[in-house]
Amino acid sequence: MSSNKAVFKERIIKQILTAFAFSSLLFLFLIFAFILVEGLPLFYKAGVKNIIFGMKWAPTRGFFGIFPMIVSSFLVTFGALVIGGPLGLGCAVYLAEYAGRQQKMFLKPALELLAGIPSVVYGFLGVLYIVPFIRTFFGGSGFSLLATSIVLGIMILPTVISISYDALMSVPRSYREGALAMGSTKWQSTWRVVIPAAKSGILASCILGMGRAVGETMAVIMVAGNALKIPGGLLDPLRTLTSNIALELSYASGDHRLGLFSTGVVLLFIIMVLNYFANFVIRRTVIK
Repeated sequence: MSSNKAVFKERIIKQILTAFAFSSLLFLFLIFAFILVEGLPLFYKAGVKNIIFGMKWAPTRGFFGIFPMIVSSFLVTFGALVIGGPLGLGCAVYLAEYAGRQQKMFLKPALELLAGIPSVVYGFLGVLYIVPFIRTFFGGSGFSLLATSIVLGIMILPTVISISYDALMSVPRSYREGALAMGSTKWQSTWRVVIPAAKSGILASCILGMGRAVGETMAVIMVAGNALKIPGGLLDPLRTLTSNIALELSYASGDHRLGLFSTGVVLLFIIMVLNYFANFVIRRTVIK
């Protein structure tokens, strides 16, 4: 009897855990379906071309063009990657190849703690320090593409560092020992052997960092300037897709509200493509 009860309990626990696992997929499906149901009707009404490639956003007058915001989103994402990518990779290389045990015990949790800081704090620090610095030394209002890229570059560091570190640590020790045995220095073995062996994981960290940057909202609102135009330079203000939704959803109605959900559809598609590509790259990270 006791064995039958144990088997019965095991089956119940397995079913409960299975339900928990599939509930996350259910929530994802509901979010995806809700955004599509709310956002797709405007694509049929206004036209895909007029929304995605339109240059003017004035939904109360029938203009739903989000092309400037799409370009701005990609620009700040690229800028964040230019700033955060090399810095994050450098930190990961130091942790994996040069840091001692005590340094790792202190630095790795401290760097990962950056991921737990609310985005509004990053935006607040950007307004207090980065924006005035740019205004003083480079000109303009300070609320710009450059300020947004710097803030987002810092925000993606935990993602880039964590995944790049895991990729570097997964490189077999024999690779390092073989390079050193052939007369390479520590840096030469790291640069010529270890980093190329871990390049798939490093690339995946950058892609996931891009996904974090393109989906960020609060910090971007605070430092971007929120201008409805394609920035002509690093010091020009801009507005991203996420900022547009957050700024206007509270008072939008009718087609205006549908336009914001259409913006969400485009944003969802971009993030899904980035995540799919990152997962594809991660699956190729197996090092023989």
